[in-house]
Amino acid sequence: MREENCIFCKIANGEIPSATVYEDDGFRVILDMGPASKGHALILPKSHFKDICAADAQTAAGLLPLAAKIGSAMKAGLGASGFNVVQNNGTSAGQTVFHLHVHVIPRYDGGPKIVAWEPGKAEPDELARTAAKISAVL
Repeated sequence: MREENCIFCKIANGEIPSATVYEDDGFRVILDMGPASKGHALILPKSHFKDICAADAQTAAGLLPLAAKIGSAMKAGLGASGFNVVQNNGTSAGQTVFHLHVHVIPRYDGGPKIVAWEPGKAEPDELARTAAKISAVL
């Protein structure tokens, strides 16, 4: 299943050249052309899914183990001291290309903050109400 006008479908399926670091039957992993750090990679499913909510179970199940494999290779091959796994869903979450993809961003000691937030505070009763709203639709 591919989307004719999707640039990530074209890259994932080899129609557009990329700096590919890994490929198998279901995925192509490329280096991001606008990296947050040296080695920043994108995991692209070869099938088109708008976001993770639209993905089939097989594709979704393959993403996290592949991210771990790529992140481990970044640590061994690039000397990264850690890595972030980031997956954005929807415009408000920062998704700009509507083809499911996962960022694997190597982190280096002393490097800049890339993925961070200030922890908020929530009272137990607020947490309980929020959990109930989410649970009600599961």
